[in-house]
Amino acid sequence: MSLPYILILYYSRHGSVAEMAKYIARGVKKQTAIDVKVRQVPDVATTTTSLSPSIPEEGVPYCTLDELAECSGLILGSPSYFGSIASPLKFFLDQTSTLWMTGKLIDKPASVFTSGSSMHGGHEMCLQALATPLFHHGMIIQSQSYKAKELMQTQTGGTPYGASHLASSTNNTELSNDESALCEIQGYRLAKLVMQLNK
Repeated sequence: MSLPYILILYYSRHGSVAEMAKYIARGVKKQTAIDVKVRQVPDVATTTTSLSPSIPEEGVPYCTLDELAECSGLILGSPSYFGSIASPLKFFLDQTSTLWMTGKLIDKPASVFTSGSSMHGGHEMCLQALATPLFHHGMIIQSQSYKAKELMQTQTGGTPYGASHLASSTNNTELSNDESALCEIQGYRLAKLVMQLNK
């Protein structure tokens, strides 16, 4: 019998969000009675005449709607663009209306994460934008806890709304110690909540 799993779903253009997903997955794996699936979404074309390959050239596999429907918890990530979600992830979420109509995600725990290139470049707005469709799906949104000392001491990314990374204008993908710790904590806490709800 397969274990219940948490889906870590993201879009990453320069690699920072993908790097965060690795640390979040480490946190999930600390709960041994639950599995983790890490998935990405493809880019969207500026025209409708070209299609992305069904298998990405690099990185983790693309997510299917079935994988989203069958997850026991969701951790959703996107770069912050002008305080909002990246278009490829928004495009994927716009295709989930069948899951909304059938209630496939109701009462499942979820959390969100982001990366942005400036200190006040809309990290928290992006996290709230990521949470909005999850509220519509009836999911249980989990915040980041101030019990984590890293949230109080960080000089880079980190918010109570979810993990964040300050990539700087050079698109630096290396996470600070506080950022990577907060990513792991977020994954661990969501996995713990999933296990508590599925007893």
